[in-house]
Amino acid sequence: MISSNDFKTGLTIMIDSNLWQIVEFLHVKPGKGAAFVRSKLRNVITGQMLEKTFRAGEKVETAHLERREMQFLYGDGEEYTFMDNNTFDQVGISKSQIGDQVKYLKEQMNAQILLHDGRVIGVDLPSHVELKVVDTPPAEKGNTAQGGTKPATLETGAVVNVPFFVEVGTTIRVDTRDNKYLDRV
Repeated sequence: MISSNDFKTGLTIMIDSNLWQIVEFLHVKPGKGAAFVRSKLRNVITGQMLEKTFRAGEKVETAHLERREMQFLYGDGEEYTFMDNNTFDQVGISKSQIGDQVKYLKEQMNAQILLHDGRVIGVDLPSHVELKVVDTPPAEKGNTAQGGTKPATLETGAVVNVPFFVEVGTTIRVDTRDNKYLDRV
């Protein structure tokens, strides 16, 4: 059990036997009346969003999640196969469970698999990945005083805005949390 005063972004809690992850929270202390915590929650299984208000100090059950380091082997349409690095067991994870991060998956990449009661509920990729640019328009001469950007398609199919000096074949580092170019490798 955890108090609503101890909420943190990313914490997973149980409400009505469903897993919810805290996306945002705000402690509110009105001038009159008791304090409360306004929160925005995301259902870990379905992705549904919920806004819920808790009384300050209200006890909520925390979910015990297990994280396992697994290696991505291959994608097969709607299912992606990962291998446990310790036991070498293979696990199939659906595209919907991985979400938008599927566009950064590269074979032989390690990722953290989230499990609850032995069931896969999500995948956490590293905060940044190194990918090769496979398609981007040529750099434009002039008009670079503002340091413009152009779209680049990466080897996994993701599209990222990159500076004009990045060319086809360049390996770049991309932030997986906000789909932004970080630097050349």
